[in-house]
Amino acid sequence: MSAASSGASSGASRPPFPARQVVGLLLVGVLGLLDALTLLGPTAAEGEVGPPVEVLVLDTVLGVITLAAVVAAFARRSRGAVRVAAGARLLSVLTVVPAFFAGMPAAVIGVAAVAVLANVAGVYLALAPARRTAPARAGE
Repeated sequence: MSAASSGASSGASRPPFPARQVVGLLLVGVLGLLDALTLLGPTAAEGEVGPPVEVLVLDTVLGVITLAAVVAAFARRSRGAVRVAAGARLLSVLTVVPAFFAGMPAAVIGVAAVAVLANVAGVYLALAPARRTAPARAGE
């Protein structure tokens, strides 16, 4: 097998991500970083309002998965890694949903809503297909 044919399967031969996909990946990367740092912040003491430690651990794991997938997506231009990052972000959003129904303060609900919208926007942009240009017609 020649070097030229073996390079065809590497990420170097794939076209770069479109700008909106790069923006989406950067957004989910930042959100993943925030999730990865979740356990470093204060946790709610017993009897206080806040997520259980298990949810914080899950968010941390999902944040690390997101970061690894975003790095892999950029390094290899891998659509599969983009999908893994998007899946991790969607699972992370599911951990926020109980905040809307648990009688949380309005400020917490507002932050949760912004987090959900940012995750949805990031996933949408990251998974956006490349725009295809119409081929030029012969008579034009």
